[in-house]
Amino acid sequence: MKTCLRGCFLLAGILMVGLPASAHHGNAAFSDKLTEFKSVTVTKFAWANPHCLVEFDTKDDKGKVVNWSAESGSPEALRLTGWNKSSLKPGDVITIYVHTAKSGAPAGRLTKVVLADGTELGDTQGNAVPPISGGYDSGSGRGSGNQ
Repeated sequence: MKTCLRGCFLLAGILMVGLPASAHHGNAAFSDKLTEFKSVTVTKFAWANPHCLVEFDTKDDKGKVVNWSAESGSPEALRLTGWNKSSLKPGDVITIYVHTAKSGAPAGRLTKVVLADGTELGDTQGNAVPPISGGYDSGSGRGSGNQ
């Protein structure tokens, strides 16, 4: 009886710790639609665990500059797909594909980046395909159309 009780407590403990940890890696907070942001300017690239972050400026429909943040995989996972800690630098003009936050916040899950020279860097969850609908274009003309 004691062994069974200990086993139940052990299982309960594993589930209490394991389920929240696995929930962290879900994509429920992000839209299923992919949004393309053309000619955006990188403001920060954080090469850090548990997720790298790309912050960038784009313009909304009224021309107001909005700072967005897109998370990706871990540095080690990105390294396996061709990234390094200097892949992006503040001031770089890129095209970025993001599954935006359902909440409407200027944030999302990065899927792919296209550098000004046409180099494509995908995330660990696979490369993106061009979006079915719309996108944003900051209007600079740089960094777009290099696919």
